[in-house]
Amino acid sequence: MNPICVTCGTQYADSSRWPEHCLICEDERQYIGLDGQKWTVLEELRRDHHNQMQLEEPGLASLVTEPTFAIGQRAFVVQTGEGNLLWDCLAVLDSSTIDHVRGLGGVTAIAISHPHYYTTLVEWSRAFGNARVLLHQADREWVMRPDPCIEFWNGDSRALFGGLSLIRCGGHFPGGTVLHWPSGAEGKGALLTGDILQVVPDRRWVSFMYSYPNYIPLDAAGVQGIEAAVESVSFDRIYGAFRRMTVAQDGKMAVRRSVDRYLRAMGVSRREGRSIKP
Repeated sequence: MNPICVTCGTQYADSSRWPEHCLICEDERQYIGLDGQKWTVLEELRRDHHNQMQLEEPGLASLVTEPTFAIGQRAFVVQTGEGNLLWDCLAVLDSSTIDHVRGLGGVTAIAISHPHYYTTLVEWSRAFGNARVLLHQADREWVMRPDPCIEFWNGDSRALFGGLSLIRCGGHFPGGTVLHWPSGAEGKGALLTGDILQVVPDRRWVSFMYSYPNYIPLDAAGVQGIEAAVESVSFDRIYGAFRRMTVAQDGKMAVRRSVDRYLRAMGVSRREGRSIKP
């Protein structure tokens, strides 16, 4: 069996018994569930969970799990003329989801923003012809189910098919990555950010954290490093990690003013310099 942590949704390598620890949840960016460490398997999840698909705009569909499981993030299928990219993953994968995604043209490759959303990445890859899974090398230690489908990339950006590109921002994790989709937002460009740039309930703004559940802020240099990483690309829209958490327009200015607000709250001046990612 391949155990899945109930709190974070990470799937572990094949084992005859439950692991003693979830290393993802024991890290200070996450947490052990209030009822202690609990495990499940994909077969059990399929009995009472399913995924809902929603068209966000032409060429972009989102997927969320109902009822909410683990962290509760959404995944996306980004369609291009050269193939489709699955952005981020959900723990739940069933035949209905596979059929819906195939109806959009399937999956050419998978890319994931950071380790909290790795979930059942191997299952997704196998369901779509062993699609390659692109993860940043800086977060390699957090892969709990190694597999040949995983391709680690280095550096600060990675060009993909269909004009898509991955941008390493760091922050929440050293390899924290966002996706630039230049055709999004009616050609004005969109960023899909997971929670590297977290779209907040006042959707004119984003925010940044080292740990969201434990309320550990990201330092000023890290925040300015994220801003610098996305400054060179054009985007008007930002799709965040959770349902309806989307900055519909003026996304680049939303990032700039959000960084300004964050720095003011920390009593830090921009003159104190920007981060250089390690």
